Amino acid sequence: MNRPITTLFMLMSVDGKISTGATDELDVDNDFPQLAGVREGLHQYYEIEQTTDLWTLNSGRVQAKIGVNTKNMPNKTPVSFVIIDNKHLNEHGIKYFCALSKKFVLITSNEKHPAFHIKDDTLHILYQKELSLKNALKTLKAEYGCERITIQTGGTLNGLFLREKLFDYIDIVVAPVLIGGKDTSTLMDGESLVSRKELSKLGILKLQECVSLENSFLRLRYEVIHPSASEHP
Repeated sequence: MNRPITTLFMLMSVDGKISTGATDELDVDNDFPQLAGVREGLHQYYEIEQTTDLWTLNSGRVQAKIGVNTKNMPNKTPVSFVIIDNKHLNEHGIKYFCALSKKFVLITSNEKHPAFHIKDDTLHILYQKELSLKNALKTLKAEYGCERITIQTGGTLNGLFLREKLFDYIDIVVAPVLIGGKDTSTLMDGESLVSRKELSKLGILKLQECVSLENSFLRLRYEVIHPSASEHP
């Protein structure tokens, strides 16, 4: 394989939401700890997260929502971070990831991104005139030695990974809550299919493990099946 092995690792509600609402003010990391019946088992998600790959891919929007643009500088970790961002991270946010990461790769289509003003040995900028997840993953493996990477982006980017057949494994922690709202981000957003000719773009899953966690949480682990073109109807 000429790209890293990918695993989507996410926390979602029973109805598939990965946010508590439709604005950036609302976020599961900030809001779930406030909810009795949810907060008691939430620690299990973060404990599992600590066992994921040493490369992780996030979006700038998600990171801005959780406050990296204003947080105090963190201690260095052994994890290498890849962030896709055009406009959500400021210079402080970039410096935050430089401090946090073993390697920090920023993927951007914004030639005026504030990251271009920062000099740091940890920072690597992958400029793409138009975002290509497939090419970005190839570069991560070829130039930075990334063999496995955990994906933790928002619904729109997750949808792009899905449509481009770039997920290998899915690892989902399901919180015992229903959120609702047609404009609230889900595990997979983006453009909907419009004809049966596009059914090959669906993600077919093979269950590897279903674990009943404490406090009514679940962990679902799947392998993504990629049938050959000849197997499609």
